[in-house]
Amino acid sequence: MTRPQSAQEALDALLAGNANFMAGEPAHPRQDADMRRSLAAAQTPFAALFGCSDSRLSAEMIFDVGLGDLFVVRNAGQIIAQTIIGSLEFAVEFLNVPLIVVLGHDSCGATGAAINSNAGQLSSDSEYVNHLVERLLPTVTNSLEQGITEHDEITKEHVKDTIEELVSRSKLIAERIKSGSLAVVGAHYQLAEGKVEIISTSGNIQ
Repeated sequence: MTRPQSAQEALDALLAGNANFMAGEPAHPRQDADMRRSLAAAQTPFAALFGCSDSRLSAEMIFDVGLGDLFVVRNAGQIIAQTIIGSLEFAVEFLNVPLIVVLGHDSCGATGAAINSNAGQLSSDSEYVNHLVERLLPTVTNSLEQGITEHDEITKEHVKDTIEELVSRSKLIAERIKSGSLAVVGAHYQLAEGKVEIISTSGNIQ
C-alpha cells in the first residue's frame, strides 16, 4: 500500500482494510520485527481514530493496518474531554495526520446505560460512571424528541454530536478543516458483520 497523504487516500485505505477484515482475508501488514524496529525512532501515522473502549472494537484489526498506521484514542462511549481533544490535536499538529475518524459501534454499553438512565432505570455507585452517562444524556434526550428510539441509531447521533463538539471546542482542528488539510469522518461499526459504515463527513472528503 502506498502511504496515504490526503484525507481521501487515508479513508480509502481504511475502508479497503475493513473490506479485507469483513471477508476474513486480512493482510496483517506492517506487523513484523523489521517494521517494529524501523518505527522505534519516530511515528508517522496516516490517520487518528477516536473510538469506544469496547474490547470488540480493536481499530488496527478491523481496518487491517499495522504498527505506526493509526494514532488511536479511546474511552467508554467515545466521550469528548480535554485530554481527548489534546491527544487529537497532537496527532494533527505534530504528526500531521490528514484524517480523524470518530468510531462508534452497535450495542454500545455506554449508550445503553444513558438510555436506561434517561428512563430512570440505571443505578451505579461510581461517581465517574455516572458522569460518563450524564455526558451522553443530551444526545439521548434530543434523539427521543426527534423520534429516534433505536439504540444503535442513538449511538450514531452521538457520533455526530461528538464530532460537532470536537470541532466547536478545538480551534486548531476547525482551522485545519477549513484550510482543507484535515477531514473528520464519523463512522459506525457493526460487531457481527465487521463492517464500518460512514455516517458523516466534515472536510475534503467525497
